[in-house]
Amino acid sequence: MSLTVVAVICVFGLLVLVHELGHFVTAKLTGMRVDEFAIGFGPKLISFQRGETVYSIRCIPLGGFNNIAGMDAENNTAGDRGYCRKSIPARMLVILAGSGMNLILPVFLFFSIFFFSGVTTPSTEPILGTVLPGKPAAMAGLQDGDRILRIGDTAINNWTGFVDSVRSNEGKQLTIYYERDGVEKSTVVTPVYDAENKRVMVGVTGGVETSHPGFFESIGLAVQKTGAVIYAMLAELLRLVAQLSGENLAGPVGVVQMTGEVAKMGLVPLVNFTAFLSLNLGIINLFPIPALDGGHFLMLLVEAVRRKPLSPKFLQYTQTVGIALLLVLMVYATKNDIVRIFFGG
Repeated sequence: MSLTVVAVICVFGLLVLVHELGHFVTAKLTGMRVDEFAIGFGPKLISFQRGETVYSIRCIPLGGFNNIAGMDAENNTAGDRGYCRKSIPARMLVILAGSGMNLILPVFLFFSIFFFSGVTTPSTEPILGTVLPGKPAAMAGLQDGDRILRIGDTAINNWTGFVDSVRSNEGKQLTIYYERDGVEKSTVVTPVYDAENKRVMVGVTGGVETSHPGFFESIGLAVQKTGAVIYAMLAELLRLVAQLSGENLAGPVGVVQMTGEVAKMGLVPLVNFTAFLSLNLGIINLFPIPALDGGHFLMLLVEAVRRKPLSPKFLQYTQTVGIALLLVLMVYATKNDIVRIFFGG
């Protein structure tokens, strides 16, 4: 089984498990009857029953569901334990719990990264972190860990000075003096314009410095980072809505590809990527679109204002519209994925 397949199953399995667990636990706590808790769709691979609930793992690992009795008021077989018979606040709690868990999970993931692997910050020292293969620096013989001393007659005292010198000398041969293992050496490098990154470069990255925060400091940093990522995602979503632009939308194909690429970089990048996906899933699920958690929550708000349930026919209509809208967005995002992957768009 390829690394990509394993990574996709583990990442999506975790995100779905956490999301559905939020719905499941709150449904149980509010006295609802849960007939099945499932991870995946399609035929069952593993299934067992504990009490009134069947727990199953199904063959398609890209989703999951809770079969809560009474979601359809006309077919409620659970009496007062049916979803439709519970108070509006209880139903709101169950609906929001899935996305809430996806917003909480990254705190634990970021904490694990900070506490066990440390916090990395860009180094200001003019020391090469990674020399990219096939780029001018690598072709000139530079290696990871080399300390840049001078470019021509200009002393380089920090990383910013090195970057500025490179970017201001596109196409010019630069004599770079560097130190490796205590020995000063020199080589000639020609900076080139990289169309993909849209800047002049020689193909190197700066070094990083790693610190190891304590337990409580790691928690604080994890909360801060989660908040910062949520803020950045919301700002980007508002920008996309304002510009009516969907060019950066990624669909299932793109997410699977990115998961495989990140998995090759190691466990820490994969955990970090999982945290970002979890936040993305949590935020998108809160959109007020029928068929998403946010759409269900909106319908409950309308019911609270009207002081009576919405008609089953109206709810069915909104669900159909919501599913159609999601399918259109998925098709568009998949088109983006195909263009990006196969045509370099």
